[in-house]
Amino acid sequence: MSISFEVIHKDIMGRAGKLKVGEKTIKTPLLLPVINPHIQLIKPEEMEKLGVEALITNAYIFSKSEEFRERAMNEGLHKVLNFNGVIMTDSGAFQQSVYGDVGFSNAETVSFQRSIGSEIIVPMDIATSPDKTYEEAAEELSITMERLKEALTIIDDGHLSAPVQGGIHTELRKRAGREVRDLNIVFCPIGAVVPLMESYRYKELVQVVMAAKSELSPASCIHLFGAGHPSMFALAAAMGCDVFDSAAYALYAREGRYMTPQGSYKLNEINELPCACQVCRTHTAEELKKSPEKERLLALHNLYVSLAEIARIRQSILDGTLWDLVDERCRNHPRLLDGYRELLKHKDQLEKSDRITKGRFFYRGSESCMRTEVSRYHEMIKRLPAGDKVLISFDGRSRSNFDTVFFFKPPFGPYLSEIGETFPVGQSEIPEWDSDMIKSGCKGVINLIDSNKSSVFFIACDDEMKQIVSKELDSIKSRFSYV
Repeated sequence: MSISFEVIHKDIMGRAGKLKVGEKTIKTPLLLPVINPHIQLIKPEEMEKLGVEALITNAYIFSKSEEFRERAMNEGLHKVLNFNGVIMTDSGAFQQSVYGDVGFSNAETVSFQRSIGSEIIVPMDIATSPDKTYEEAAEELSITMERLKEALTIIDDGHLSAPVQGGIHTELRKRAGREVRDLNIVFCPIGAVVPLMESYRYKELVQVVMAAKSELSPASCIHLFGAGHPSMFALAAAMGCDVFDSAAYALYAREGRYMTPQGSYKLNEINELPCACQVCRTHTAEELKKSPEKERLLALHNLYVSLAEIARIRQSILDGTLWDLVDERCRNHPRLLDGYRELLKHKDQLEKSDRITKGRFFYRGSESCMRTEVSRYHEMIKRLPAGDKVLISFDGRSRSNFDTVFFFKPPFGPYLSEIGETFPVGQSEIPEWDSDMIKSGCKGVINLIDSNKSSVFFIACDDEMKQIVSKELDSIKSRFSYV
């Protein structure tokens, strides 16, 4: 039985769906906790009770383990780890990128993963570091694709994943996306992005993910390799990433770091535990600091927080409020805000996937003017009917002697009273008007006037508003008059 992916709900490019692996079906977005068989702060069976449906472990570690290699080959991963959900294995490519040649060939790792019962198998791709030149990255991508094709001669039942590489070079990521798409492999990890996240290079992360997504099949399930901190899950989900894996819950615990969706804190500097998880509600900060099980309890808390954020993202996709969550999370760090602003530049790509109607639009600042709901409305304005003599009312008052009256609501722009209760105008909540939202609305005014060449337009607004409007509409000043 192969891997299949079904999208149930969409918001921006985020998808809530069902990933079927053999006979098992799991919900996406999905978090795969990373398991090291030698170091298990939280055992897989305990994770299963918390609602973990899938996990990821490392085939290289199992292959080199005197304790677990033979057991895994004889009994299978599920029995060794005592876990009934889906198990994915990484190939050892990370170890190869860190330590050089690990004496574990592509054919060997693929065959070994199959022999121990892995359900999502990763070939020995090359994790191209961000400092590689275009030529170096292109050569490594070619090797990755050769290995992927070799792996297909060993694993031909649909359980092979197809890593998308290419370093920080967007053209190579697009090429990788096209080549992977042509192989008809459903599960597609986007690899070698951990160095970007570790150095807070979220703008470049968005660039490479969006490049890969532009060429991958919409039916692909996208795994963002190594995306382990909940503060960036929402941003990644908005780009269409469906699966995340996290060793951070345990690594951070080892370093005494306490995760929140907004960021991480050193436990020694915390006086209160602001989380509602079982660990935080049964311990004070001082008790947790002094506990002989501090590392395990901290890992458990970090896992709770990560799983809760995934659930929150799934709900926001269902509600059509993923933009709000992305905005909220990305304002917790300036570099995340860079990533958010970079994402907003890809409006054409985003609009193709985003839903047409939603339950609400909350204005949260200038970034909201670049959201898909606004740009899509600006295009829709071109189709609105206008008579011979048209008024655009910024002050909310209608006037007689006009064939058509448009009212103005930023950041969208002109609207007819007949659509005043429809999305997005009727379901938008905005504070007092600011210059950014007015400027955005004026783009709608330009589109309306440009699309109705035979109409005569008049604008009604006060003197203060006129200063902003006149500047924004300077390119079409001959097409309208003030009343």
